[in-house]
Amino acid sequence: MEKRLVRVNKYLSEIGYCSRRAADKLIEQGKLTVNGKVPPIGEKISEEDEIRVDGKIVHSTKKKVYLAFNKPVGIVCTTDTRYEKNNIIDYINYPTRIFPIGRLDKPSEGLIFLTNDGDIVNKILRAQNNHEKEYLVTVDKSVTSKFIDKMSNGVPILDTITQNCKVERIGKKSFKIILTEGLNRQIRRMCEYLGYEVIKLKRVRIMNIKLDIPIGSYRDFSKEELDTLNKLVEHSSKDLDN
Repeated sequence: MEKRLVRVNKYLSEIGYCSRRAADKLIEQGKLTVNGKVPPIGEKISEEDEIRVDGKIVHSTKKKVYLAFNKPVGIVCTTDTRYEKNNIIDYINYPTRIFPIGRLDKPSEGLIFLTNDGDIVNKILRAQNNHEKEYLVTVDKSVTSKFIDKMSNGVPILDTITQNCKVERIGKKSFKIILTEGLNRQIRRMCEYLGYEVIKLKRVRIMNIKLDIPIGSYRDFSKEELDTLNKLVEHSSKDLDN
């Protein structure tokens, strides 16, 4: 995920520190520094930059938001509101800026997280942290024991072999699968390789948080959910995967 760059005056306004005009005045007076240097008017920064006013670090007063959302089919998990009319941001229309953690492709539905906490985003997205994601899948023909065995033990897609995963038949043409990696359109590609077509794909759990709200609805994480989630990602690397 690319860093979001904004003008320093806009950033200070967004976090509730002062107005844009007041921020420009602080720069003109030499009272505001970015990473130890007085920036030019209009300088762009990211949230990782250190901003000080009169030598004191400026902290964001922005409340951290953690949402569980039941994404409908047809909604795209992108923050690009200019070119994608069915984007997740406009659909939810949340009053403050948030972004999705990971992705759930357009034909799929179910649980996705949204937040304004970049730190937890980076931790969750690391595939090697083995964070479980559970899906219910309906396919176009009977689910056989041979199919379950092959899905469980690795399928060659995208120039790699998928990691071993838990797969369980739950109906004549449906199964449950728990993944710990997140390759692009992974379940659909795995099924396609084995001669099956996915008719319906729904994510019902990410780590400790289960889908428990109607399609198109969202809710805040409970305190217990957030505490458990933070423990699960406590030792995760902050570096992003692809």
